[in-house]
Amino acid sequence: MTKKVVHIITGLNDGGAEGVLARLCLHSKKVQHVVISLLDEGKYGLLLAQSGVTVHCLGMNPGKPSIFRLFRLIRLIRAEQPDAVQTWMYHADLLGGIAARLAGVHRVFWGIRMSSLERGKSSRLTLWIARLCALLSRWVPEKIICCANKALSVHSALGYQSDKLVMIPNGYDLSRFKGDPEMGNSVRRGLGLGSGVFVMGMVGRFDPLKDHFNLLDALAKVAETEIDFRCLLVGKGLEPDNAALTARIADLGLQDKMQLVGQRPDIPAIMNALDLHVLSSCSEGFPNVIAEAMACGIPCISTNVGDALDILGDERTICPAKDTTALAELIIVMADEWKRNPAAWEVRKNVSTQRIKERYSIDSMVSAYESCWFGKGNIGSQLCAD
Repeated sequence: MTKKVVHIITGLNDGGAEGVLARLCLHSKKVQHVVISLLDEGKYGLLLAQSGVTVHCLGMNPGKPSIFRLFRLIRLIRAEQPDAVQTWMYHADLLGGIAARLAGVHRVFWGIRMSSLERGKSSRLTLWIARLCALLSRWVPEKIICCANKALSVHSALGYQSDKLVMIPNGYDLSRFKGDPEMGNSVRRGLGLGSGVFVMGMVGRFDPLKDHFNLLDALAKVAETEIDFRCLLVGKGLEPDNAALTARIADLGLQDKMQLVGQRPDIPAIMNALDLHVLSSCSEGFPNVIAEAMACGIPCISTNVGDALDILGDERTICPAKDTTALAELIIVMADEWKRNPAAWEVRKNVSTQRIKERYSIDSMVSAYESCWFGKGNIGSQLCAD
C-alpha cells in the first residue's frame, strides 16, 4: 500500500523551502504527497496541482491567527489520513505540528531552514515561535530535519531536542540545472551583454538578509580597477522601481554596471548567462543558488553563511559576512583568473559541476526523506530511524 505524506507549509511563494518542497513532491514516486498551504497557492501551488499533487490552501491571515482555521486544518489532516506529516519552517512547525498531533498523527516531522536567529535579523514573532518550538520539540516531532549542518548546531544550542535533529541537504534536478552555453548566450543577447564582458550575478529576493548593499559597496571598489564587468540582480523586488536600491546604485556611480532583472522563471538560463555567481548574504541556511549555479558549471563565491562553504568546498572562494573589502578582493581575483587563465577557469567550471553531481542530486535527497519518514537510513552522520 502506498504511503501518504501531508506537507504543511506557511505559503507556496518563491523561496528556498518552497522550492525544495516542490522538488521533493515531484520526484518522490514511492509516496503519495498532499500539500497544505496555510496561506495561498503562491508560485508552486498550481505547478504541484498540475502534476497531480493535491494542494489545499487555508487562506490564513498571518497577522491574525484564527482558531476556526486551526480547527479546519485539524479536520483536513484527519480527512487525509496521512501516514506522516512533514512541516516546513517555524510557523508551520508550530501550527501544523500541533494540529497533526490533535488529528491523531503520531509521525510528525519538522523542517528547519534557517541557520541563524538573531535580534534585528529575524522578527520578534519568529524568535518567539522558534523558542516555543524548542520547548515543544520534546513532544511534537518524531524527527527534526535541518537543511544544513549550521542549522542543526544552532537549533541544538537553542534547546531543540538534540537527539531528534537530523540533516538532509537539498537536492537539485540536474536535468534542469546543467551547463547550456547557448541558453546562456540567448539571455545575454536579450539583456544586451557582449561576450567580452565579465558578467556577475546574484539570484535572490531583495531582503536585508541577502545584504545587496554589501555587494554594491564591494562592486564600487571593483569598479575602481580596470575590470570591465556587469552585474545582474535577479529576484523579487530587484526591479528598477526599487527606490532604495536605485538610489544606492546612483550614489556609488554604478548605473552603467548594474542591471536590475527582477523575478524570472528561467533561472537555469540566467545561471548559464553568468561568468560568476556572487552571494553577499549575512544569513543563510543552505543557499540553493550556489548549488544551482555550480550545477550549471558557473563558479561561485560567497560570504561565510550557513552551509555555503560545505557546498563550495574551497575556502579560497569564501569571505566573512559584511566584509565589503574581502568580498571585493574575491571578485577581483576571480575576474583576473577568468581573463588571464582560461584553462584554469575551465577546470574551475568542471569541478563545480562535478561537486554538485556527487553530493547534491535530487535522488539522494528524496531517498533520505523517504528513509527518514518510513525506514532506516544513514543521513550524513545522523541516523533517521523508525
